[in-house]
Amino acid sequence: MENLEQCDIGIVGAGAAGLMAAIWAGRTHPGRSIVLLDGAKKLGAKILVAGGGRCNVTHYKVDSKRYAGSSSSAIAKVLRQFDVSETEQFFKELGVTLKREETGKLFPTTDRSKDVLNALLRAAEKVNVTIRYPRRVNDVGRTSAGFFVSGEWGRLECEQLVLATGGKSLPKSGSDGKGFDFVRTFGHEVTRTFPALVPLNLQKHDLICQLSGITLPTTIRLHSNTGKRIIEFTNSTLCTHFGLSGPSVLDISRYFLDLKSSDPEAYLSINWLPGTSQNDLEEDIRSLEHRSVRKYVQRSALPERLVKMLFTYCEIDFDVLGDQLQRGQRRRLVQAITEMRLKITGNRGYTFAEVTAGGVPLSELFLQRMESRTCPGLYLCGELCDVDGPIGGFNFQWAWASGYVVGTSLR
Repeated sequence: MENLEQCDIGIVGAGAAGLMAAIWAGRTHPGRSIVLLDGAKKLGAKILVAGGGRCNVTHYKVDSKRYAGSSSSAIAKVLRQFDVSETEQFFKELGVTLKREETGKLFPTTDRSKDVLNALLRAAEKVNVTIRYPRRVNDVGRTSAGFFVSGEWGRLECEQLVLATGGKSLPKSGSDGKGFDFVRTFGHEVTRTFPALVPLNLQKHDLICQLSGITLPTTIRLHSNTGKRIIEFTNSTLCTHFGLSGPSVLDISRYFLDLKSSDPEAYLSINWLPGTSQNDLEEDIRSLEHRSVRKYVQRSALPERLVKMLFTYCEIDFDVLGDQLQRGQRRRLVQAITEMRLKITGNRGYTFAEVTAGGVPLSELFLQRMESRTCPGLYLCGELCDVDGPIGGFNFQWAWASGYVVGTSLR
């Protein structure tokens, strides 16, 4: 006979959202038995790797309009129930003080992500949450008294079930998309899912790939097939051997991949000199007269390797002077600097994506408690929902807030 365990509240997924739900469920209902299951051999992988191992806990100014997926008004209803100040206070009570950096990101003062994870695990233990791992869940369903989840390890039955399985990003952590199958079992829709906050690939022999290691501020723009500008991000950009990464690229990636599904000819462009217009740059180059064009461009704070790449790309002699530059060459160079079209061939996939775009629409949940509208007693939180934000702690704030709402709403 299989190993059978019973509890009042069962939670699947011990990531940021699942731990938050467990802690607040324990605090809200100290007499209820809570079992938290996770399939990973090591807990909290996403927390540990976040922010380069420092864990970007949240952002000082979280705005629901900066999220994608479900409507910003729906997202705001959840975020308002546990805001940034409450997040800071929560972690302070756990012994993790946060510091704000110039980017607006909030990190633990110790710069150690393991301090965040350990504090959450201690808080869960303090309210008698039973954490069992590695226990991968393969099946879920209803029982006469509530729900069951099962795997090779056995079966857990519970009155209320919380799914905090994550999406598909960083599958080694255990979030391989199985949660989306689970919610479908309970009658939920799952919108189209795809990698978000993901590096983008360029053609193998693209000149940009030869700039591997260069990091600089740029503006990345998304254009429709007609050339219309849809959205843009200005931030640090990293040139790599495979293509492009860095905050600007990661932030625009989900919008690019989303639009490409309906507009295959949509494309990205890059402005290597953020804030510089084509008209201004062309006028400056036209006025150089007998001075070096290359030296002028380099003085604009562009790395020498990048400048040489731009001249090669435009087929312009490195030593050309302003009055030697033909009109067509000048326009080609200005276009390359301020709006070079990027030949994106794909993305690095879920293995390198920081988050998953798509999931269960918030319209299918009672947002005051994150409970399913289709299946009473079922609660969802975290990346399983159709909510994804930019880099900078926004996705963690969604996890803390949605997990808190679930934890305090369980009956």
